[in-house]
This record gives sequence, C-alpha cells and structure tokens, in this order.
Amino acid sequence: MTTETPGQEIHPGAASPAASTAPWPGAESGQSTTKHFLMCRPEHFAVEYAINPWMDPSAGADRDLAIRQWEELRSVYEGLGHRVSLIDPVEGLPDMVFAANGALVVGGRVYGARFKHPERAAEGPAYLEWFVRNGYDRVREASFTNEGEGDFLTLDHVILAGTGFRTDITAHSEAQEFLGRPVVTLRLVDPRFYHLDTALFPLNGHNVAYFPGAFSPGSQEVLRRLFPHAVIADEDDAVVLGLNAVSDGTHVVVNAEAAGLRRTLEHEGFKVVPVDMSELRKAGGGPKCCTLEIRG
Repeated sequence: MTTETPGQEIHPGAASPAASTAPWPGAESGQSTTKHFLMCRPEHFAVEYAINPWMDPSAGADRDLAIRQWEELRSVYEGLGHRVSLIDPVEGLPDMVFAANGALVVGGRVYGARFKHPERAAEGPAYLEWFVRNGYDRVREASFTNEGEGDFLTLDHVILAGTGFRTDITAHSEAQEFLGRPVVTLRLVDPRFYHLDTALFPLNGHNVAYFPGAFSPGSQEVLRRLFPHAVIADEDDAVVLGLNAVSDGTHVVVNAEAAGLRRTLEHEGFKVVPVDMSELRKAGGGPKCCTLEIRG
C-alpha cells in the first residue's frame, strides 16, 4: 500500500507535558527521550483462542481489570511526558490491544504487519489504515508474514529481528530494503518467548536487556558480540514477561513481578516504573506488547 497525498496528522490521545510534581521517580528529570506511542484500549479483550503458550480460553479473562491495567500503563507514559495516540478498537479482534504487533515505524516509514494466525489477520489492515488516515505517506503492505514490533526492535543503527515462531525470515530482508536500516536476524527457540519482544528489549539506542535461553546458540553469540555490556535476565524474570518492557533511556516501564530484573536495572542507573499487567499477560502480553512506537 502506498499513498501519495499526505494528510493532517491527528493525535487523539496526545499527552500534555509532565507536571513538575510527577508521580514517578525521575519523571521530571528531563533526561529521557520523549517518545510517541500508539495504543489500543482493550474494549474487546478476551482470551477466546490459544495461539501461544500463555493463552488458555478455559481460564477466562476479566476485561474490566484489563482495561484498568491498560489505563494505568497509559497514565504512566503520559506522566513521563510521552505522547500517546489511540487507535479505535475493532469488535471481534480481542488481541488488537497489543498494538506493538500492528506495524514497524522507522523514520516515518510504516512497514505493515501480516499476521501468522487467521484470528489476528484483520489487525494488520486496521493499523495501516490508521497510519494512512493520519497522514503517513510512506506506507508498505508486507509481502511476508511478520508481526511488527513484536519481532522487530529498533536501536540507533540496527534493527533486531526475531524469527522462529511468528515472523518469516524473508520479512527481515523486505523490512531492510524498505526502511534502509541494517537488520540482524535472531532465532527464537523457546515457544514461551514467541516474539522477540518477550525475550529482549532495548535499554537505549545502543544496548539491550535479554534472556539468553530464548535464543539459539548462534543468536546468543551474535548478541554477545553486539552487546557485550547487555543486561542479562534470568528465567524467573523472563517467565513473567519482565523483558516485555519499554525504556526511554532513563525510565524502564516493566512488569512488577520481575523483581530481580528491576533490581539489576536500578543498579545500572535506570529509574524503574513497575506496572501490573497480569490480566493482559493471560494472552501473552505486557507493557511493550501494548505499545507501538512511532519514530519520525
């Protein structure tokens, strides 16, 4: 999909600057990078099918609790001074709340998602339509299966790309050609970490935190070479989706249960903002899954 006529960009959920009495440590520091996020309120959230090991339809899900937890996450972002735009949820798409999977946006170019499972297939066009409607004129429909920022994580000079469960490795080449950024392939081998963003997150533009056990031996070696000073998480923190986190370079928004990772991040000088995403985790999601970053 391409469009030649840019329109006016609309930001229905744009946040105001954080007040000087910010409710989270460091929110008023001014040291972090202001980011622009796209989110989708979980109006239709449910666990109606099982397409990853976290999902159990028989266990049920509390939609109202999921909404409260999502609203708290949005409030955290706005309290830290970030912009939050909203896409309207679509009835019949209970996983649309996981906005990170909807696209990859780098330098104002939007590379669309093409979902592996038919239950989520309609999400890709819905997210691309939002970008076109809001004036993004460099938009590409994917030819190959990929699940957006679920499997593409962007640093300053490289994009890390996951494969093994959801994203076709050929999509890595397609993304590189469209975005003009080098893409490094990483193979996931543990089905609990079915997306790259469940096993790794960028701390800033040049370093990451990750759980080695989620990756093949070759990919572990690649990560060691690229990021010799990475934060290494253990399995206890990984299995509560502690690595499905969002960092602005100063603050890290992370699942509250990841106690060991929180301590490590604080020791490394980051300001940790714990959130409770336990209800959304019933579908395999955490803070990052709910958060699509719009770059450029």
